[in-house]
Amino acid sequence: MTKAIISELSIVQTKKIGKNSTVYEFAIIREDVIIGDNVVIHPHVVIENGVTIGDNVEIFPGAYIGKVPKSAGALARKPLYNEQIVIGDFSSIGTNAVLYYDVKVGSCTLIGDGASLREQVTVGDYSVIGRYVTVNYNVAIGNKVKIMDHTWLAGNMVIGNDVFISGCVGTANDNCIGKAGYDDSFVVGPRIEDGAVIGLGALLLPNVHIGGGATVGAGAVVTKDVMNKTVVMGVPARVVK
Repeated sequence: MTKAIISELSIVQTKKIGKNSTVYEFAIIREDVIIGDNVVIHPHVVIENGVTIGDNVEIFPGAYIGKVPKSAGALARKPLYNEQIVIGDFSSIGTNAVLYYDVKVGSCTLIGDGASLREQVTVGDYSVIGRYVTVNYNVAIGNKVKIMDHTWLAGNMVIGNDVFISGCVGTANDNCIGKAGYDDSFVVGPRIEDGAVIGLGALLLPNVHIGGGATVGAGAVVTKDVMNKTVVMGVPARVVK
């Protein structure tokens, strides 16, 4: 058994580090953290209490794991969360990514550089969250999902398995644009079913349902539900196939 290699220039308060793991200089790891075997934690990573990291995970420089959601008195919605994070085996967390508390990342999943995952987010296995993607609160993302760079996912969304979302896609969850206050009964993001494809720069409005195997064309503005295995394009989006 090979012990973990821990830089003298890091701050490591936990004793629960698996064999063959490496912690580089200037990383900060709190006491209530569990780290598996063969994990690599690069410089300037911060991992707060309540985080569990599986085997063969790599966390790149500047990532912050365990950020506390705070409203600063400006949010209509009160953040709800548990102070825990789970990162599955063989996953990778990119440079300067931020994972808030109450996030679960599956196995063999890539979180890209600069991505932000808010509280109550789950990401399945073999998925990709691209660079600078924002995943807001209470979003469920399935297995084998690819979400490309600079996409913005609204709170209270559900994304099924084998979904592809292109870059710069925007979503919304509130037709009142905040003027009616906050209530989970009407602040609801889109629901995207298994196998759907969302094209570059498409916009999905609140509470629309994208059916299984459907395709939304690039630049489309989806204002109403899209049936299974149909193709929609345009502004507003209309069925073309």
